[in-house]
Amino acid sequence: MAIELKQSMRLSQQLVVTPQLQQAIRLLQLSRLELSDLVQNELLENPVLEEQDEETRLKDEESKQSNAEAHEQAKDEDRGHEHEIDEVGNADGPMKEPSNFDWENYMDTFNAPGYVAERDFSGDQAPTYENVLKTTESLQDHLLWQLHLQNFAKEDEPVFTEIIGNINDDGYLIGTTEEIAAVCKAEISDVERILKLLQQFDPVGVGSRDLKECLKMQARTHVKDIPLLDKLIDDHLADLERRDFNRIAKKLGITAEDVSQLSHLISEMEPKPGRPYSSETAQYITPDVYVRQVGDEYVITLNEDGLPKLRVSGLYRRALMKGSVVEGQTKEYIQERMRAAMWLIKSIHQRQRTLYRVTKSIVSFQRDFFDKGISHLKPLVLKEVADDIEMHESTISRVTTSKYMHSPRGIFELKFFFNSGISQLEGGGVASEAVKLKIKQLVEKEDATKPLSDQEISEMLKEHNIDIARRTVAKYRETLGISSSSKRRRMS
Repeated sequence: MAIELKQSMRLSQQLVVTPQLQQAIRLLQLSRLELSDLVQNELLENPVLEEQDEETRLKDEESKQSNAEAHEQAKDEDRGHEHEIDEVGNADGPMKEPSNFDWENYMDTFNAPGYVAERDFSGDQAPTYENVLKTTESLQDHLLWQLHLQNFAKEDEPVFTEIIGNINDDGYLIGTTEEIAAVCKAEISDVERILKLLQQFDPVGVGSRDLKECLKMQARTHVKDIPLLDKLIDDHLADLERRDFNRIAKKLGITAEDVSQLSHLISEMEPKPGRPYSSETAQYITPDVYVRQVGDEYVITLNEDGLPKLRVSGLYRRALMKGSVVEGQTKEYIQERMRAAMWLIKSIHQRQRTLYRVTKSIVSFQRDFFDKGISHLKPLVLKEVADDIEMHESTISRVTTSKYMHSPRGIFELKFFFNSGISQLEGGGVASEAVKLKIKQLVEKEDATKPLSDQEISEMLKEHNIDIARRTVAKYRETLGISSSSKRRRMS
């Protein structure tokens, strides 16, 4: 069989994801902070883009309004002239489009004052924040401050400083006395002596080498003349965690009630003495969208505060006008940058409009939640919202990723409103988050001496028309951070 080359034509359709479309898709899933960073980078890289301040925006709005009125008047006059020309006859035939694209009019669309989907939600109308950011004193600073107040020997100060430098944020010594002695060229006995002095500093337990030493230091400070407490800490911490008081009582020769009292003392101690001086700061969420109740309706407003208002530079716009001396590669470069700038502006506006429509759909589906609370949260999947606003599920997934809503019920991630459904005995369904809330409420009301098992919780939920298996109860309980019944048990 001979092999030969042939040429043939075939018509087919193929999905091509252009770079512009990739950018639009990527913008949908960016968080607010990521979007702000991307815009700042584009402002640096694209000379055609510029940030519009409020004063300039107001002036442009007035100017565009005046230009629009003048444009309408000119159009009316042109219609009169066109009528005259039609009567006389146009020898040159129909008007042809100019060879140069009308960038001026095309760009007016992106600089128009009403192009943004929604207004800002800033200023006096923005929700107030209960907390403000502040800097806290570190544990090392706190220890050095105490060191400078003491009257220790000058030659001991380098060892003190080295020990403080080897204490982590939890308050524990992470280096050995041998290592510290080698660094400071001191005797190990001197390091041990100085460590004991530092362990008398505030907070109590600082400089400990393990949990047992930390708890025993606090026991000596707060509780005196209880020798069994040291024994309990040394040998029975694992039994305490399991709350096996009977085993401990048998080993120590005391009653289970005595063990319960000693356990209560230990539970009030701080296993991480450096916690109050932690350098970690709270992470505050800036909502992407606000939902406010106005009468019987919920008003949705996008949060544009902090996002730069982009526009196309007037300098480069004028460079592309008719009669401009800009030609060749320079003109091509400006046009390419112009297209990139306008596509970015359009993509951001499209992102905001999509976010608004998705939020509006969520509020419509979860109206009972906003009216009555989390116990009335309904099962909801991406497809329902996608069908409602006629978009693809992947778009809904992207636009709800890392986006937050401020509502009368609190701040929630948009993903929170999408829940799997738990079937009810009498038909219908209830959202998994509502079931978790019910489990939490049952545990909070239980008798601490006889905590509810997962099976008992499952049976109690069936009494509330919720059909859920014991294993599902265990999964939800662990998600809520609730210990098992054996660890929740308390002595009477």
